[in-house]
Amino acid sequence: MKKYFVICPPARIFQTTVLFLFAVALFLAFASPAAAQKEKKKKKDTPAPADASNMMIPLPDEQQIDYMLSEMLGAWQIGDIEKLHKDYADDVSIVNGSWAPPILGWTNYLAVYQEQRARMKQVRMDRSNTYIKVSGTVAWACYQWDFAGVVDGQPSASQGHTTVVLEKRSNRWVIVHNHTSLASAPPPAAPPAKPADAPAKPAAP
Repeated sequence: MKKYFVICPPARIFQTTVLFLFAVALFLAFASPAAAQKEKKKKKDTPAPADASNMMIPLPDEQQIDYMLSEMLGAWQIGDIEKLHKDYADDVSIVNGSWAPPILGWTNYLAVYQEQRARMKQVRMDRSNTYIKVSGTVAWACYQWDFAGVVDGQPSASQGHTTVVLEKRSNRWVIVHNHTSLASAPPPAAPPAKPADAPAKPAAP
C-alpha cells in the first residue's frame, strides 16, 4: 500500500498561523472585558471593611478630655473598675485629700479605691467649673466636685477640688497624675442681729 504525504506550501502554513493567532486575540478581547465586569461586580457586592477612623468625626482634644472625665467619674461612682482603669495610666500618681503619702501606680490605687468604695453606698459625685488646657500630647484639667453618699451607714457630704495631668498615649488621653483636695466647710452663718429695743414713749401729760 502506498502512502502519500501531503506537503503544505509555506503560504498555507503562514495563513493557518495568522488565523489561529487572530482567533486567540479575538477570544482574549471578548474574555477580558467580561472578566473585568465580573470582577467589578464581585467587588461591588462585597461590602468594604469598615474603617473605624471614618465612622465618626474625632472630637477636639478638649472635648475628648471633658468626655473622659465624665466617664471616669461615672465609673468611680458605680465601681466599674474596667472603665476606671481605661482612663488611668498604669504609672499614675495620686495625691488624695488626707494626710498620706502619694499613691504610685494603678495597682496600689485600685487597692485603696476598692477598700474605700466598699464603705460607700448611694454615691453621687457632681463636677462643675471645669478648666482644660492642652499643650501637644500633654494636658491638665481642674474642676470642683460635690460628693454625697452613705459612708459607714451614715449620710456624708463633702466638696473639693481636683487637678489632673493627662498624657495622650496610643491616641487616647489617660490620667497620669491626680491631685484631690477637700474644701473647708464654710463657717455657719451667724443669725441676724435682733433690732435694738425702741425707746419707751413718754407718758401722756
